[in-house]
Amino acid sequence: MHRQPAVAGYFYQGSSSALKDQVERFLVSGANKIRALGIVSPHAGLVYSGSVAGAVYSRIELPGTFVLIGPNHTGLGAPVSLMAKGEWETPLGTVRIDEELGAAILARSRLIREDTLAHQKEHSLEVQLPFIQYLKKDFAIVPIQMMDTRLETCLALGNAVAEAILNQRRATSDERRVLIVASSDMSHYISAEAAKKKDQKAIKRILDLDAQGLYFTVRDEDITMCGYGPAVAMITACNALGATKAELIKYTNSGEVSGDYEQVVGYAGIVVS
Repeated sequence: MHRQPAVAGYFYQGSSSALKDQVERFLVSGANKIRALGIVSPHAGLVYSGSVAGAVYSRIELPGTFVLIGPNHTGLGAPVSLMAKGEWETPLGTVRIDEELGAAILARSRLIREDTLAHQKEHSLEVQLPFIQYLKKDFAIVPIQMMDTRLETCLALGNAVAEAILNQRRATSDERRVLIVASSDMSHYISAEAAKKKDQKAIKRILDLDAQGLYFTVRDEDITMCGYGPAVAMITACNALGATKAELIKYTNSGEVSGDYEQVVGYAGIVVS
């Protein structure tokens, strides 16, 4: 399947030249690079969350493959949907799917299904691509959408991703290193002050590399972090891959752009290494 862009001209600029200019404004020049295992990156319209995504992607060494895990906002497709074949298009070009790694992840958990429907109109992974495409010319992706965010599902997905990466790592070069991207915004539609207080609790769990702690904190504290499932899966995978630390790169909210601090969405950029 050749996936056409679903939110070009809406979540980000629709032409190649305009999108390049938009992405470039959000990147941080001269940033020290981290050899990361995973990141948390937001997925709102770039005008709101692009400064956080740009700061995160500016700080990492970009590998040859990206496992993109995002929340399913549309309700379409399987509970955990992995697109295993084909390519994705944005105004900056076409990105191929790493079919070998995708098949290896699918083989390691019965909870993950090969599915394209969940990906066709979903924005949470698509908005990551312009940053990667601007910074790296040749790479592959494994796109995964999560509608089922039960703890056992998050842990199973994370472990399946880690096992597949470890298996591939034994047989491939350094250029085939893999970065796991958890696509998530933070608190939704509360005051900036309340969002910061709630989000700090979730961020602390991520910085502690505490996957289950993040899951229960989000649930117990009623934190409207839409991609907590992908984040739990990412932390689980990174821990299995030997993660030792996490760093908050940037936190902000939509009020910094809109001027409305009573109804904001929070955005956090975090690097796990």
